[in-house]
Amino acid sequence: MSTESRTQHVPDHVADQDATRLPTDVHPDALARENDGAAETVNPNRHLATAGGGLLLAGVALAAANMRPAVTSLASVLGEVRDSLGASSTWASVVTSVPTLCFGVAGIGAPLLARRMGINKVIGVSLAVLTAAMLLRTVGGPWTVLSGTVLVCAAIAMCNVLIPVVVKESFPTKVGMATALYTTAMAAGGSTGSALTPYLNSATGSWRLALATWAVVALAALCVWVPATARRSSARQVTASTGPRRSLMRSPLAWVITGYFALQSLVAYVVMGWLPEVFKGAGIDGTTAGMLLGLLLLVGVPINMVLPPLVTKTRSQSGWAIGLAVLTISGLLGLLLAPLTMPVVWALAIGIGMSAFPLALVLISLRTANAADTSSLSAMSQSIGYLIASFGPFLFGVLHDVTHQWSASLVVLLVVVAVQAVFGVIAGRPRTV
Repeated sequence: MSTESRTQHVPDHVADQDATRLPTDVHPDALARENDGAAETVNPNRHLATAGGGLLLAGVALAAANMRPAVTSLASVLGEVRDSLGASSTWASVVTSVPTLCFGVAGIGAPLLARRMGINKVIGVSLAVLTAAMLLRTVGGPWTVLSGTVLVCAAIAMCNVLIPVVVKESFPTKVGMATALYTTAMAAGGSTGSALTPYLNSATGSWRLALATWAVVALAALCVWVPATARRSSARQVTASTGPRRSLMRSPLAWVITGYFALQSLVAYVVMGWLPEVFKGAGIDGTTAGMLLGLLLLVGVPINMVLPPLVTKTRSQSGWAIGLAVLTISGLLGLLLAPLTMPVVWALAIGIGMSAFPLALVLISLRTANAADTSSLSAMSQSIGYLIASFGPFLFGVLHDVTHQWSASLVVLLVVVAVQAVFGVIAGRPRTV
């Protein structure tokens, strides 16, 4: 682990001040790469501040808006899908585990494909695959739904790993702002997918049509991403895809960040995959349960909008990690002990606590000194983290099948959040990998 670096914390106002001390055509990150022996010293993305910047930001936002609806839309009608297909509870547990498992496995290959094809092209192809796969999983039986979900999540995994690299390299002095846009769009997409899908299911009388509707959002993202990145010549591709790289496997800090990412992902995908069923088990009707999940995700929209810029302005992020964990624990305890007393309050507390996800993304940027390290840490934390997290939804469902109640599953989840807080405290200390 390296000692604390002055480049590890890049608030917007500090970065802007530092930039004024350098020639206008050279960026601090470029100088850092020169000092490390990298070939490129001139910022390749100066033009993003002009014509291409706004369109690229829109492309990032739309791509992010597709990162959760594919998961939350299926979760909100999972019972109907299972009954319609005559599938088992084990099948449902596998389906809820597929997202994190695919995110881990496919995320490993994202940096390799990016170096071969270029980051922009990989994201574009992923959005095309996502559009097709969201339609595929609505036309067949249980295995088709499962196969389509695998493809959907593999495509999302590519974007999960690579979009933070685009943010770090293309908007280096505005990491907080760009990350806020990315995570806000993600939260908005997830909440909309959960809240609207039950209504679409009722309105159309078909869960297949309800799920297929979300392919339109993926197609819209693709239609913006292609022209936004077409303005960038091959010489101006994101340098992290081809620049010098180093393994972070021996960095204790990198492993701590990976652990934090894994545990917050495990909690998030358990909640997104199973919370409607937990509410139903407490006696709440299916439509209301879906709305509660939608509310839980919707509250993340304003939180995700303001949290990343605030986080980047604090020297340590440990306090943020503790506060978010306390909120999640409070909501889960309410759900465990008195689910029908204040279900809206429990959902809101859990939803705010799940803003640990944008905090994890910000930590990936703050704990790295350049885009190449950001790419390496993003790939490591997301691939390994999601693989670990993939066990969560499956075991949560299996534990319910064994005990025939949700109490044991919720207790285990409470323990996971407590451990997550410990990792967050360590990861929040200011230094770089």
